[in-house]
Amino acid sequence: MSKTTLTTSSGAPVADDNNSISAGERGPLTFDNHYLFEKLAHFNRERIPERVVHARGTGAYGQFTLTKSLSDYSIADFLQKVGEKTEVFLRFSTVGGGQDSSDYARDPRGFAVKFYTRQGNYDIVGNNTPVFFLNDPIKFPDFIHSQKKNPRTNLPDPAAAFEFWANHPQSLHQMTILMSDRGIPASYRHMHGFGSHTLSLWNAKGERYWVKWHFKTNQGIKTLTDEEANKLPPFGAQKDLVDAIDRGDFPSWTVKVQIMPDADAETYHLNPFDLTKVWPYKDYPLIEIGQLELNRNVQSYFAETEQAAFAPSNLVPGTGASPDKMLQARLLAYQDAHRYRVGVNVNQIPVNAPRCPVNHYQRDGFMAGCPMSNGSQIQTSGANYYPNDRAEQGDPAPNPAYREPPLQLSKGAVTTYDQSDVDYYSQAGDLFRLMSTDQKRQLVNNIAGGLSQANASIQERMLAYLNKADPEYAAMVKAALAA
Repeated sequence: MSKTTLTTSSGAPVADDNNSISAGERGPLTFDNHYLFEKLAHFNRERIPERVVHARGTGAYGQFTLTKSLSDYSIADFLQKVGEKTEVFLRFSTVGGGQDSSDYARDPRGFAVKFYTRQGNYDIVGNNTPVFFLNDPIKFPDFIHSQKKNPRTNLPDPAAAFEFWANHPQSLHQMTILMSDRGIPASYRHMHGFGSHTLSLWNAKGERYWVKWHFKTNQGIKTLTDEEANKLPPFGAQKDLVDAIDRGDFPSWTVKVQIMPDADAETYHLNPFDLTKVWPYKDYPLIEIGQLELNRNVQSYFAETEQAAFAPSNLVPGTGASPDKMLQARLLAYQDAHRYRVGVNVNQIPVNAPRCPVNHYQRDGFMAGCPMSNGSQIQTSGANYYPNDRAEQGDPAPNPAYREPPLQLSKGAVTTYDQSDVDYYSQAGDLFRLMSTDQKRQLVNNIAGGLSQANASIQERMLAYLNKADPEYAAMVKAALAA
């Protein structure tokens, strides 16, 4: 039986992979150890910068099956025909911790889905919660800094987290979810996912609809208390997902949407583009449109999961963004982060490469010209600019048929976003009142555990916010702090 010959990265056969070339048994290494140097140089560069947020994660491939056509709402190719199957890649993650942090931190979970459609990749980049801590992106770097480790001690700093929340009442709704019994999912399989942002759909008539995506777990919700989470191995959620798929126990989610006609956005009683708020189901019911199943693990964690690049700017015809201010900033920030971490040709990496022909005039940069997984060669010897005189002979040209309808804006001045009179309390109070006695107890104890480490001023501000949400909510937290 013939053996496969080990080679260098340039393809040359390697004679010895165990012994360096040395000037005698006790002498120094020589400078012609080019294979040793190649191994060490590559080893020094094995890591790319980890994500500032969502660093700790795991992913898998699967498929989305459409069970209800959305042709009345969108021209998106993958949303037309019942039974249509679209390959997906889904990455789960924690948010605040680094690559080696625990899967069981009390933290939101990222829930990012890449649909490989015939018209390009469509990414829904959300969380396991329908809302977020902020609705203005200028606060995002400060928020993340407050949730990370203390810059002096490099230790967790609950006082800093609560100080930020005490200065930003728009965080109250998401903070309530985070500190509730759903703050630590038992596994990635046993939690819901949400697009969180308001996105848009548009149809062949040029009509726009606002949409929120929901992914409801078919495995049921399972959560952990702090005490239960502390007893588990730090990488347990990743192992759970890999093992489940390996044994054929494929996790799945029922995909639903809420749809709001464009005209409603002007008159609805709350801002439909505010990421700190949900749309009540009684006004915009959930519409079931499909099933999403994960059925294939990655073969290389680094090449696939670590280099997977999701971005809400990855849109296809029939889909669009919205005036959601956090989303608007992420249209820039996500692609910018990937270009920094992975490189300007990040979309040529197989896990990110579209499964459809790609034709553009972008050129050069690190790792340029890689053949894509669909066989397309991105950079050719043809023209590298547009317009050119060869468009009629097949060179790429824009297609006006895919022009998105114009966004109608209400009248108003361009100025800073004043949030001083916005109600950030009612929905947090509604959520509190839905909880059972045991759920309220867990919520209150979780809040008190961190808030007790903050100073009196921070505690007073937080209690004032909680009182606006529900007096019982504030009273229970106050009692827990005094205990």
